[in-house]
Amino acid sequence: MSDRKHRIAIVGTGGIARSHVRAVTSHPDRAELVAAVDVDLDRAKEFASTWDIPAVYPSLTELLAGGGVDLIHLCTPPNSHVPLAVECLAAGVDVFMEKPPTLSLDELDELIDAEAKSSAQVACVFQHRFGSGAVRLRRLADEGVLGRPLVALCNTVWYRDDAYFAVPWRGTFDVEGGGPTMGHGIHQFDLLLSTLGPWQKVTALAARQARPTQTEDVSMALVTFENGAVASVVNSLVSARQTSQLRFDYENATVELEHLYGYKDENWTVTPAPGQEAVATAWSADAVDVPSGHAAQYAAVLDALTSGEPTPVTLAEARNTLELAAAIYASSFTDKPVYRGELLKGTPYASRMGGPGAPWSA
Repeated sequence: MSDRKHRIAIVGTGGIARSHVRAVTSHPDRAELVAAVDVDLDRAKEFASTWDIPAVYPSLTELLAGGGVDLIHLCTPPNSHVPLAVECLAAGVDVFMEKPPTLSLDELDELIDAEAKSSAQVACVFQHRFGSGAVRLRRLADEGVLGRPLVALCNTVWYRDDAYFAVPWRGTFDVEGGGPTMGHGIHQFDLLLSTLGPWQKVTALAARQARPTQTEDVSMALVTFENGAVASVVNSLVSARQTSQLRFDYENATVELEHLYGYKDENWTVTPAPGQEAVATAWSADAVDVPSGHAAQYAAVLDALTSGEPTPVTLAEARNTLELAAAIYASSFTDKPVYRGELLKGTPYASRMGGPGAPWSA
């Protein structure tokens, strides 16, 4: 496909679709928007007019029947992701799917099975992995420049008022999949996991502190990793001073990131341990500044589609992140630690993030 542009369709024209359109249009030599789909056809028409998209459809089925599409961007509410992605895979069309990829581990495994039977593949949106700061961090860690990882902090402390939850599908386990653990903090702890690797055990708590929601509005977790590192993870929607923070304490340096919804290189700081000043030199040696965001991940997706490689982030990679989210809920609601691999298919917290239900729902 290197000799022509990738033909792109946007399915679901709500707020997040704008980020996807901007990602596509940031690569005008490699991709072109050919269609928009929404069950609200008037909204699809308005969206298409705004972004100069030539065709609109009221359903994915009608779009796929017409052919001529290489990649579908799924920007619909989370509870629709699996059936729509399965339909794309059955038609042999690749998918770029918003977070959270599915509402449960069992659904994700269902999607992995569908992908295995298809010539197409699914990439999950976890865009914070792709900013140059995160790429640099992982490279220096892999090269041993930073030494052994010891301690990490991961805070997504945001603010959403009561009106935010008035949207019918928000604040429910059955449609949104969960609260800030699933819908907000998942981006930060995905970046944490992409850096530190497989997690091992989580002990967590969740609470509904202030918001009119069926899910939590706060969760906190202590996580251990296979490499021996330990981390704390906080996800909140009741924090007036909003910030997203990551801190990695390695043997040779502390690496910190503070931003809100996306970062540049200027949002990172490196503090070498005494006698390890070379770490700062190694960090600054790479002058390329790529902001995190959909466009950064999209460049990697287009590279993979052109070369025939798996599109990042694969469903298998996303499973590690989604399993941590499920384990946070399971540990919070059962008041017990949860180990990776413990949430087996068909068990309560594998089939539904909230399991039998949050304690306050009773």
